[in-house]
Amino acid sequence: MAAIAQFFDMGGYARFVWPAWGLAVIVLGGLLIDSVVTYRKRRRELDAAEERKR
Repeated sequence: MAAIAQFFDMGGYARFVWPAWGLAVIVLGGLLIDSVVTYRKRRRELDAAEERKR
């Protein structure tokens, strides 16, 4: 159990490491969500343009 506590303590730098990880997860998650939403929007626009072309 002490090894786990040492891991989460990060050698005394936990107060810097864990917020950095959290911020990175939030930013990357936001980028993923934005990418998926934009992809779906562009796909609908392309489908509509192809439909008008026919």
